[in-house]
Amino acid sequence: MTIKRVVTDLETKSLEQTKTFYERVLGFEVVMDHGWIVTLADPDRPDVQLSLMTHDETAPVVPAASIQVDDVDAAYEEAKAAGAEIVHELTDEPWGVRRFFMRDPEGHVINVLAHR
Repeated sequence: MTIKRVVTDLETKSLEQTKTFYERVLGFEVVMDHGWIVTLADPDRPDVQLSLMTHDETAPVVPAASIQVDDVDAAYEEAKAAGAEIVHELTDEPWGVRRFFMRDPEGHVINVLAHR
């Protein structure tokens, strides 16, 4: 399994206000907007990203980070074998990702995903 990308996820009460802050202060640009999640990227390095979320559309919590891998099924099996708490079961989401949420030993919820 290969890690392809890591994105920090920040919970916000106001997507517009927080988005505008990161655009103005750091020069981020919107690369995805689903209404409940906005992903911002550095215009010169599009792999440098930050996601802002009011909630998660199908999972019970906002994760601390999203980690994109090349084989999410293998990651899911490894997480279960390691005894990780699965917070959101492996799911094919309507926006084109297959993902699950796990809790790490410190209690952080991590979204592990692959694009379909």
